[in-house]
Amino acid sequence: MGTQYRSAIFYANEEQKKAAEDLIAKLNSSNKLGAPVITEVEPLKEFYPAEAYHRNYYERNSTAPYCQVVINPKLEHLQKEFAELLKNRGVSRK
Repeated sequence: MGTQYRSAIFYANEEQKKAAEDLIAKLNSSNKLGAPVITEVEPLKEFYPAEAYHRNYYERNSTAPYCQVVINPKLEHLQKEFAELLKNRGVSRK
């Protein structure tokens, strides 16, 4: 697979970089399976806003087959494994 399928956080300043690195470290230390987060943290070089039809895709299409088969299981796993971290950050699934 190419780099377009990688997991990455792009930061605009050092505060964002530190926040991303701290969260990844916290996730890694709380992961019961021992598998590290492989998300890369890189400086933001250019930004291209997504086309309108790409924005809020899941929110607008949560009943679509792709969302049901691919995204929902990932969200459920994330919420199960990291419920406490998500709760502390005010993240919840609708």
